[in-house]
Amino acid sequence: MTADIKPEALSAADAAAELKRLAALLHRANTAYHTEDAPDLSDADYDALKRRNAAIEARFPDLKRNDSPSDQVGADPAEGFSKVTHAVAMLSLANAFEDADVVEFDLRVRKYLNIAQDAPLQFTAEPKIDGLSLSLRYENGVLVQAATRGDGSVGENVTANARTIADVPHRLTDAPDLLEVRGEVYMSHADFEALNTRQSEAGQKTFANPRNAAAGSLRQLDSEITRARPLRFFAYAWGALSEPLADTQKGAIDRLAALGFQTNPLTALCDGPDAMIAHYRTIEEQRATLGYDIDGVVYKVDDLALQGRLGFRSTTPRWAVAHKFAAELAWTRLEAIDIQVGRTGALSPVARLAPVTVGGVVVSNATLHNEDYIAGRDNKGETIRDGKDIRVGDWVQVYRAGDVIPKVADVDLSKRPADSVPFEMSGFCPECQSTALREPGDAVRRCTGGLICPAQAVEKMKHFVGRAAFDIEGLGAKQVEQFYGDEWIKEPADIFTLRDRYGSGMQQLKNREGWGDKSAANLFDAIDDKRQIGLGRLIFALGIRHVGDSSANLLATHYQSWNAFSDAMRNASEGNAEWDDLLSIDGVGAVMAHSLVTTFAQEAEVASIDRLVAHLNIEDAAAPDTDGSPVAGKTVVFTGTLEKMTRAEAKARAESLGAKVSGSVSAKTDILVAGPGAGSKARKAADLGIETLDEDGWLDLIATT
Repeated sequence: MTADIKPEALSAADAAAELKRLAALLHRANTAYHTEDAPDLSDADYDALKRRNAAIEARFPDLKRNDSPSDQVGADPAEGFSKVTHAVAMLSLANAFEDADVVEFDLRVRKYLNIAQDAPLQFTAEPKIDGLSLSLRYENGVLVQAATRGDGSVGENVTANARTIADVPHRLTDAPDLLEVRGEVYMSHADFEALNTRQSEAGQKTFANPRNAAAGSLRQLDSEITRARPLRFFAYAWGALSEPLADTQKGAIDRLAALGFQTNPLTALCDGPDAMIAHYRTIEEQRATLGYDIDGVVYKVDDLALQGRLGFRSTTPRWAVAHKFAAELAWTRLEAIDIQVGRTGALSPVARLAPVTVGGVVVSNATLHNEDYIAGRDNKGETIRDGKDIRVGDWVQVYRAGDVIPKVADVDLSKRPADSVPFEMSGFCPECQSTALREPGDAVRRCTGGLICPAQAVEKMKHFVGRAAFDIEGLGAKQVEQFYGDEWIKEPADIFTLRDRYGSGMQQLKNREGWGDKSAANLFDAIDDKRQIGLGRLIFALGIRHVGDSSANLLATHYQSWNAFSDAMRNASEGNAEWDDLLSIDGVGAVMAHSLVTTFAQEAEVASIDRLVAHLNIEDAAAPDTDGSPVAGKTVVFTGTLEKMTRAEAKARAESLGAKVSGSVSAKTDILVAGPGAGSKARKAADLGIETLDEDGWLDLIATT
């Protein structure tokens, strides 16, 4: 795959193929972002592809394509809008990702202008708003046209929509006769959250982030929809002019503010790279408290005459650069630590954050794992984050990559409130107030309330109806929450009595929101279809801690029937025959065994399981084909070192032949297979007169099957 080869290692043929691939990927990404308002690449991934394309073109300049992404800005205008040709192209900006890139930008400018490194040279630094670019054309002080960037040369006419934005003046006083004001349409965090709430309540599409919401709102064919959306506008540049606004970038921005436009108050003058980077850090620290999304800081040469001398490359100005924030990282305030209770009773701390956009997604929550993680320790007791604990009120760095759940990566102790206190995990469940215990070796506390804990009950039933469990069509997590809240179901058995309790005429169910005669009837039929269930699925559906679907199938294969499984779990206790039999199953260890036995030792839990089973027809697990097997029905114990197969392989082979493999020798043992190093088990087998075979003898015994 050419995608895996570094640019410097590519052959010419591979380079051409890779440039073709990158052109297609980046064209699709531009269309998704600029035209469809539905990005399918993160900023970090997009930037990485652009950098790779540029690196390959630099090494193979003769292979540069006519449709090179390096020469493209934005994407073609969408259908449905009339087109506007920009009098002055709306170009994109080159990117800087490291401090060294900012120093390099300053050096490039000085070299181009022949300005000595120690000579004064000022730049402006302003937040890079994450929104949709807009150009506003005023003639004789009157707004006559508004256009999106489009492909940089031709944009979409969105004049009617732009007029609905409160920050866009319709008339200007003392403005140049011709003035094109350029800036960014955006949406505040608070307005974005309120919009998504309204969209959700109305059953309409919600937006992933404020940028998508702003872009989608501005580019509505019906301007009344745009009017109902809370859009804002920051002015930061200009296009065609009949006369200059000022001699400097900062002066021109101040002039736009005087004309009535909103300009960003964090715009500052900087004397060189050190000051630019320092202001970048200042803005980055305030990022989460601004109330709107930014994705970096833009530096521009302040002197407009010098900007004119520097001019443009094909798609970017030489006098400006965008210093991007790391796409997966952001700093924000930790406002609270809440405790969530899972289906196994685990108490999981969750950070409630001042909303911040990370990797294109608005993040307001992050996992804190457990109380050790909060205290600055990992699961081995070693320090993490240099031992810094996490407290309510802290300024924290949030990390998110791809679909990974956001995490708190670091804490800025310099911003810790003076009155902050260390976090202490409560010894009680926040849902039912039952004792929450942390067992030795366990990283989390667990509620002991079981079925009386509403959080556990709901989560257990969500698991119960999941795809790998009962998988009841029409009864998912949302319906479980609804029925539990209405006290229609409190435990799994209640699902199978719904028809008897509420099915008469289905009146009570069909009158509920989202239900009708047909959907209610379909639900009851779907429940009835699941009364017959395989043993493995049933065991998994019970939601017993440490028992996954593969483990459930192992248990089903071993015990074969519900009665055999249930009786064994109820009777097993550490050291007895049932316990040894359970541990003999390949894939079942002491942790899982303890969890199974503990579950069936809880009276309330067992009573609930019994009520459920009374409504089911449980299919026995298929027994292995043991015709002709010399060990079918016999109990075999392996001890010592096996040299021709692993212990796991030996167990699996014996069980496939119908034998029961045990971990200890008893009077019920039929065969002991003893390899080198056999000790007490061999002696006990001899004392009991049990047949003992070496590994070769065992293999000879089963060779005919």
